[in-house]
Amino acid sequence: MQRGSDRLSVHRDDEMKHELRDLLRSGHPTRVEEWHDPEPAADDDPEVWSGPVGGIGSPASLDRVRLDLARRLNRHAFPASAGELARALRRSNAPGALVDAVGRLPRSSRYAHVQQLAEALVGGR
Repeated sequence: MQRGSDRLSVHRDDEMKHELRDLLRSGHPTRVEEWHDPEPAADDDPEVWSGPVGGIGSPASLDRVRLDLARRLNRHAFPASAGELARALRRSNAPGALVDAVGRLPRSSRYAHVQQLAEALVGGR
């Protein structure tokens, strides 16, 4: 017989395992009352992970893009071309939409700092 500091008895532990058995096997909620389940995302929800939500060319979208770039790129990444910056973003696990947008910029251009890069991204849309 185990004598530890368990908060629950062996019987209650078995009862809890029995209650969760179907949930663990199925991988999805098994309740009859749907109001217990979390609500899924709506079709018209903005995709925040894919980039700024503000209007194109608005100051708010420029600020959001600049902030997102500054979080992922440090000062040592500049000056650099679009290809080098796309690789740096990929290494820092940036969202794929941001990496793709930087990768679509002209390869011949060099960017001295985050502000130039953000203006090129927002202005090039």
